[in-house]
Order: sequence, then C-alpha cells, then structure tokens
Amino acid sequence: MTTSSVSKGCFVFKPSAKKKKLPLTAADYFVESLKNSEDGRIRFESCQFLWQQMKSQTEQLQEELNKKLFDNLISFLKKSHSDFQNRKNDWNCRVRSSEIPTAALLLGIKQLLQKLLSQLMGCGSELDVDEEDDHTPISQRKMNCSMASLSGWYQEITKKAHSPKKKRSASLELCQAPPIVVVFKDLESFTSSVLQEFIVISSRYCRELPLVLVFGIATSPMIIHRLMSHSVSSLLCIELFQSLSCTEHLATVVDKLLLSNQFPFKLSGRVLQVLITIFLYHDFSVQNFIKGLQLSVVEHFNSQPLSVLCCDLQDIKRRVKSLSHNQCENVRHLPSFMSFVESQTPEVQVKLLTDDSYLKEMTRKFLQDLQMYHENYTPVLRCLHHFTCILPKYPLGKQIRELYCACLEKNIWDTEEYKSALNLLRMLAKDELVATLHKCLDVLNPYSGRQLDSALKKLKELLAYFQCIEGDNLENVDNDESSTQKGLQKKTDLYQLQKTLLEMKETRRTKKPSRFESLRLEVVDFLDGLVRDYLTPPEEQPLYEVVYFSSATILRKHLNAVPRIALHTALNNPSSYLKSLENDGTLSSAAPDICIAYKLHLECGRLINLYDWLEAFATVVNADEDSDSDSLKQVDEMTHARFIRAVSELELLGFVKPTKQKTDHVARLTWGGC
Repeated sequence: MTTSSVSKGCFVFKPSAKKKKLPLTAADYFVESLKNSEDGRIRFESCQFLWQQMKSQTEQLQEELNKKLFDNLISFLKKSHSDFQNRKNDWNCRVRSSEIPTAALLLGIKQLLQKLLSQLMGCGSELDVDEEDDHTPISQRKMNCSMASLSGWYQEITKKAHSPKKKRSASLELCQAPPIVVVFKDLESFTSSVLQEFIVISSRYCRELPLVLVFGIATSPMIIHRLMSHSVSSLLCIELFQSLSCTEHLATVVDKLLLSNQFPFKLSGRVLQVLITIFLYHDFSVQNFIKGLQLSVVEHFNSQPLSVLCCDLQDIKRRVKSLSHNQCENVRHLPSFMSFVESQTPEVQVKLLTDDSYLKEMTRKFLQDLQMYHENYTPVLRCLHHFTCILPKYPLGKQIRELYCACLEKNIWDTEEYKSALNLLRMLAKDELVATLHKCLDVLNPYSGRQLDSALKKLKELLAYFQCIEGDNLENVDNDESSTQKGLQKKTDLYQLQKTLLEMKETRRTKKPSRFESLRLEVVDFLDGLVRDYLTPPEEQPLYEVVYFSSATILRKHLNAVPRIALHTALNNPSSYLKSLENDGTLSSAAPDICIAYKLHLECGRLINLYDWLEAFATVVNADEDSDSDSLKQVDEMTHARFIRAVSELELLGFVKPTKQKTDHVARLTWGGC
C-alpha cells in the first residue's frame, strides 16, 4: 500500500459566501437574547449598573487589602539605597556593596504584580529621557544592551534630573539617587541559569547602579535557594513581604459583597457552595471567584424575566407600577407566589389571580418585606457566627461563609450541628460569654430604632445582669467548683472516682442552678430565638426568585466543565454544535472527517487495522459519489489524504497511538463503544 505524506498534500476549501459573525459582546448577547421581550433593555441596563457597582466595590477592597503590603514594599525600596551617594567614597560601606537588596513577595497562587509595576514607574515621570536631547536611534539603543550602557544611561539621567535648570520635586529631594527596580513577576517560571547570571553580573555594578530586585513568589521562599546556588543567593540581601492569604481575601469579598445590603442581588446556598468548592479544590483564585459571581449576575438577569424588579428600594415602587399584564402573569407563576396564594382565603386567592392592580400592590409589599428580611438577616448571622466560631471543632464552620451556606439551604435549627453548638454554648465560660455578647452588641448597635431594636434592648439587659452578679454569688460558685475539684483529686481509686462523678451528675440535675447558669441558659435561648425568627431560608419568602440566582447546574457547567465529555459529544454527535447537520444517529458523509473516523474507531477493538479503517472511512465518505473508474482513483487519493489527517488529529487528541506489536495497526487509548 502506497502512502503519501500529509505535509505534501494540498487541501482547497472554497470560501463561504456568508461572512463569519464576530463573537457577541455582553451587550450584544443581551440584546440578541432579549430583543423580543418588552423589558430586555431595562434588564440589561440593570444588570450592567449592578455589576459596575459590585466591580468598583471589589476593586476598592483589593486596594485596601494590598495597601499595607505596597506601603512596606515602597518603604523598603526607598531605604535600600538611601546612602548610595556616600557609599562611593566610604570604604566601610563597600564591604557589603556587592549585595543586591531583594524583596521577596509571598503572593500565593495566581497573583500578579502589574499594578505594582505601574505604581512604581509612575512615580518617576520626571526622570524620563528627554527625546529632544537624545539623537541616538532607537534601534542602536536596543542593540547596546549591557550593564555598562545601563550605568551610563542612569548617570546621564540623574545629572539631567539634578541640573539647576530643572526644579527639584519633593520625591527627588527625598531620594537623590532613585533605585532601579527590576520586578520578576513569576520567579518560579524563570530559568535558573539565566537568573543566576543576571544576579552575578548585576552585583558587580551595585556601586554604579542602585539596583533593587522584587521577586514575586507563588509557593515558598525556599524557591530562591532551589533556583540558585549559595554563592549566588549570598549576593542578595533578602527581606520577605507576606501578602494577604487567598482565604482571608475571599472572606473579605464574601463579607463585603454577598453579606452586604448594598446590592439587591443574592446567591442561593447551592450556587455559593459551587463557587466556594471551585475556589477551595481547584485554583484558590479570588479573581475566578469574582468572575463566577459576574457570570451569576449575567445569567440571572438573562434567564429571569422578573429580574427587572431586582433593584434598590427607592426604584421598586416605580418599576412595580410599570409592570405589564404579561409580567404580572410571570409573577403569578413563581413557585413562591403560588405557595403564598395557597395559604390565603378563597377571596384573596381570586384577587391575587385576577386583579393586576391588587397584585402590583402585593408585589411591592413582598419586595419591601424581602429587603427588610435581608436587613435583619445579616446582623443576626454575624451574631450567631461570633458564638459558633469560639466553640471547639467548629460544629457550624470556622468561616462565616460556611455558616451562611448552611443557613441558606435549610432551617439551621433542625441540623445536628446546630444542636451540638447550643449544647456547647450552655457550658461556655463567663469571660468568653460576656466578650461575645459585647461583640454582638457592636453588631446590633447600628440597628437601633429598627426591627431589631427589641433584640438590642434585651442584649443590653443581659449584659447588665452579668455585671450585677460579678460579686459574691459568682465567687461562691467558683469556690464550690474548686472544692469539688479538690475532692476529685483525692479519689485515687478508679471505682471511687467513677462513683463520685456519677454522684456529681445526679447532684447537678437536682441542684438549683446558680444565677450565672440561669443567665447563660437565657443567653442561649435568646440567641436561639433570634435564629428561628430571622434566619429562615429565603425560599420561605414570597418572590425570592426575583433577587436570588439558584441555577447551580448552569453555573457548574460553565465554570467546572469536563473536557472529555464535551470532546466526545462533539466527535460522536457533531450536530449538537453544527446545526447544519441532521441528528439522525447515522454516519453521514457531510460530517467532518475526524467525526467519521472517531465513530468508526469506536466499533473496533484494542488494535485497529489501518487498512480496514481506511476502507470503512472511504465507504462512508464516498457514499454519495459516482463509481466511474476515471474519477475513482482521484477520489481515493483525496480520501486517503483526508483519512491520514483525521487519524493524525485523533492521535493528537489522545484517542489512538502507534503500536510496535503490528506495524499496520494502531492501539486504542479509550474504552467503550458506540
């Protein structure tokens, strides 16, 4: 069998008469998908406005979280060469003059230093080269890449900056010899030999150039010693800077975006769990978490027709009033609204299902109640978290996001973890209990005069009671407990010890509780009452679907896609992607060559005979061709080339590979049939 190389083949494709459409932007996506709806433009503008608010809040958070790190780094850069001018003439300073000041930034996984670069370089705008005075061509300046030329360039620039013609700025007076900062954004990706040579050469010019290196490290500071030898690393004067961990960063984002009443959009428990799971078990990327949040906003406003009502409290009345009859019908079809209708009297049910004016009035009330529900939900959740985060083994989770997910999914008070937490709270020490109550007081203080005002007054009363019993009664209780402990220490016999413990248990059951124990039980009951009143799942609120995005399956499909399944679907059923093909389940010559070869290879065993595979491929491809002897040879050559290309693509994708058992066979790398 003669074969020809694929590289020598010439494949001609006729250009399509229709021009290919460019990918749709976010605005075009909304316009195309919502152009037939009466509120498409309003939903798009609401989505765009909401996400711009959330994005600006996120950027502000990131800037605040990184401010301390940047301030420390800039301070290090300023002091690293503060004595650069005196160092040239001072022999004592030359002992360590070969060391290069180096800042090692521990940034964690998937973090960049692009903003740091722009901030540092933006400070030296007055030190830029004057293009009018420099007549050297740019091509020659690029060719002369050496440390000596860099030293000459620096000396020339500093002379121009300090010339009497130019006024000195405050930054120049502070640092007459500004450092040259070289940032290695991803240190782990640099070649060890190149990095070592650069450091060795740079160390010889430390007296002429105030060099400062900044290493961006994703893993551990030990990577510095792994990439370079001791003789090279000894040329660096390293100082470590630790950035905020990704888990702490995520906690801040969840606290300021999802637990804030500033934004009407909310995530359901399952959707939030999907985003957190991807963060914890895949990439530890806060940026990807924010992208998932953005995708949730877009999907919600695109898939929910009533998302036009997901707005601020001051806009609810206006938008509810402008609802059309079709939108009112959409409200009536919401599951939460139907549950509310079923709980009403027959007269009210008729009005809700037939009278649009009455429905709009109730819709406005439901949305206002939903806003009030969120306003009370967050502070009570924070109070509960203050109590549960100090318990051993964290029965309800250490982070507030874990507690938030649990409260969103179901009634938290029905879970075993919540009951276990209450039992532990009933044994809490006095100091921890009072300190936690003060934290809750700080949380509830801004809600004075609102619905939580009664809870705030009750909390102040409990704290006042604890202050009253700090005298003799509490000391007597402590004395009783200490005497009991001393009695237990005297019982050296195991039998006597067990007997004494059982007696103590029975005594506690029959003994009248002290004032402190009664107050402690009252605090636990007070907390339990707040949880049952204000931490009900959002599904119990009418019209919660307007502001809550709950399509966890769609979000998981976009963010946690499985390439193997998508690849099999595309090759086995190309009509799912190519709408021009018919989905009849048969092999068609109109399908792409790789799809035909893939379906045929599914019918084979572990080893595939290439000649048999080629014949089957030619049978399918030439099914619609005439059997003229003159054109058959030409068709066979073209079919042969197409087959070689299809097999090469399958080999590239990892479905087949050459085998040494039989030269005219290939081995399958997957299992399963058609």
